[in-house]
Amino acid sequence: MKIKEIIALLEEFAPLSLQENYDNSGLTLGNIEDEVAAVLCTVDVNEEVVEEAIKCGCNLILTHHPVVFNGIKSLTGRSYTERILIKAIKNDIAIYAAHTNFDNAINGVNQLISSKLDLHNCRILAPMENHLFKIVTFVPENHAAKVREAMFKGGAGHIGNYDNCSYNVSGQGTFRGNESSKPFVGEKNKLHQENETRIEVVVIKHHVDRVIKELLMVHPYEEVAYDIYPLTNKYNMAGAGMIGYFEKAVSVKDFLENLKKIFDVSVIRYSGNENKKLKKIAVCGGSGSFLIPDAILEKADAFVTSDIKYHQFFDANNSLLLCDIGHYESEQFTKELFYTFLTKKFSTFAVRLSKVVTNPLKYYI
Repeated sequence: MKIKEIIALLEEFAPLSLQENYDNSGLTLGNIEDEVAAVLCTVDVNEEVVEEAIKCGCNLILTHHPVVFNGIKSLTGRSYTERILIKAIKNDIAIYAAHTNFDNAINGVNQLISSKLDLHNCRILAPMENHLFKIVTFVPENHAAKVREAMFKGGAGHIGNYDNCSYNVSGQGTFRGNESSKPFVGEKNKLHQENETRIEVVVIKHHVDRVIKELLMVHPYEEVAYDIYPLTNKYNMAGAGMIGYFEKAVSVKDFLENLKKIFDVSVIRYSGNENKKLKKIAVCGGSGSFLIPDAILEKADAFVTSDIKYHQFFDANNSLLLCDIGHYESEQFTKELFYTFLTKKFSTFAVRLSKVVTNPLKYYI
């Protein structure tokens, strides 16, 4: 199994187009043509994790948090990032980061957190915007079915729980080929009118190129007319955070005790009405304080995330129970997500869970 084959499946599950613009998900280090001996799954990469990979014979580290966020102008070993890269290079270890693309994937990090909390009827808290496009093409009526199928094969026509979605209108197309043309129908230098079908399909961003490629492969015309329109509709199958429900409402005390147990935390920073019963719960792994307004808008009873600033607790205005459980703590199960995904897909190499606790924070209780 080559690194590129693993990357292809990871990015089919969570395409890089889902990552935030500040992020650096993807292959950080390594050759995509290298064979994979074993994979080490981790939340972060530090020097201890690289040592662990060396001892375990893992030549690919799959990490949630990228090692490199900003440009590197030298590799001298002065910073921990440089030392990690130097050690990995010396030992032929590749590093792949699956960060906010796995956060924003509908079955990604936040779905896992929701399942740990036993939430039901979950959906994306803040669906992605500017991620949908409409592709329109025009094809002779007797070729419409073949073109439609090709576009569906490329990934077009998915709307929520439905696939093969399209809209079709019959009309007349006109064209005239010049002396150099090779018209599929009609004659050179003569105006031709053809009964055509206008096919419209919705396509997510990372499938646009593939759909156009499939379209061009089967369309009978020498020159294919097609339009690509950006849509302002929200994409409900990807985005930040998640919101779901308990089967029965719980007290704040029981909820906080459960958080401590599930996420193995010694302290939780929180604010809100302690007498409230909680049923509708929003979550976001990592730094999710930017979603506080969305959780309030959705009338969540509680919002679990990390890295909440002091004044943001005031901004919540006691409208919900706001819980900060810690950044690492909220995302610690991500390596389990990687492990489960890879072991289900591949059986030709070993997949290992890192035993290194990479959380840089310690708490004095």
